[in-house]
Formats: sequence, C-alpha cells, structure tokens
Amino acid sequence: MEIKNETTQGVNLINSHLPEIELEVYQKEKTRKIKLSDYHGKWLILFFYPADFTFICPTELRELADNYKKFQDLDAEIISVSTDTVFAHKAWHDSSEAVKNIDFPMAADPTGQLAKALGVYLADEGMASRGTFIVNKAGFIKSIEINDNSIGRSAQELLRKLQAAIFVDQHGDQVCPASWQPGDKTLKPGLDLVGKI
Repeated sequence: MEIKNETTQGVNLINSHLPEIELEVYQKEKTRKIKLSDYHGKWLILFFYPADFTFICPTELRELADNYKKFQDLDAEIISVSTDTVFAHKAWHDSSEAVKNIDFPMAADPTGQLAKALGVYLADEGMASRGTFIVNKAGFIKSIEINDNSIGRSAQELLRKLQAAIFVDQHGDQVCPASWQPGDKTLKPGLDLVGKI
C-alpha cells in the first residue's frame, strides 16, 4: 500500500493543539490574513475540500452556508479550506449559484501547509481530502472526519457532533451516546454501567 499523505500519516491528532499557521482568506468581497489562534475563545470548524470549481464541493459548501447561523449561534466559526488561492475562491464565489451565499471565511492553503500539518494532504494530487476538524475554544482538536473525495459530508451531522462536543466540554462527567441530540439522555461513566448498556 502506498502512503500518500505527508507528515502526520497515522498520527492521532485528537486532543492535540492546532498548529500556529497563517492563512489568507476570502470573505465578503475582501481578502485578509488570519492566524488559527485568532479564533481561540470560539469553537472552530476547519472544513477541507479538494478544489474550487468541482462537483461535490459546492453541494457541501452550500449546505454549510445554509446552516451557518446555527453554527454561529453555538459560538462557532467555520473556515473552509482548499489548496486554491483566494483569487480562485473569489472567482468561484462570484460565478457559482451554490457558493455565492457563503459568508464564512474561505481559506487558501496553496502550499498545503495546513493540510499537511493535519494529515489530509494528498501529495500526488496537490489537494486535500475531505477532512473536517472540530476545535474547542482553547485550540484543541475534538473531532476529526476524513472522507474519500468521492463521499460528501452532512452539515446536519457536523452540527450534531459540534453540539455533542460542546455538551461534553460543559459537562465533563457525562458522555454522549450514539446519535445523541441536545435534550437526549447522556451517560455518566462508572462501574455501575459496566455490562448494563
């Protein structure tokens, strides 16, 4: 089996701290530089996709745009990331019906620096896998989803996972079972539950 990812292949990044990387983003007709640490104090969704002007990517980004307010209401920011430039982001934003309503930052990672650091860079293709990272307010990665580039993701499931991560962060003695939704019962780990679930 040929390994295509660079730097972090096979490394578990859960609970590791985001690297301090500066990126250029396109947002609301402007470009600007950001650092990932600028988002400390907020939940952060890093949403990698392969490339602008493709097929599955606009369906995912449109769904995120349609649900952006729900993420903001949870004190979370979404940053979409691809190895395109901010100029390609602008051109795509201006020309695509699916992408034109995006208000969240669209980050450019043309050298793959962030994609490599987080283990989603496909060196043979010069682009990223469909990787999604939920990062807590202190900058620690709490959830990772990486799909083959032929498999689109669900904004609703991402929102549910963010809600679960926030709940666990606020209630450290409880955990969320499968398909947990806000308001559902949680579990309190302990010997009394062993063999009873």
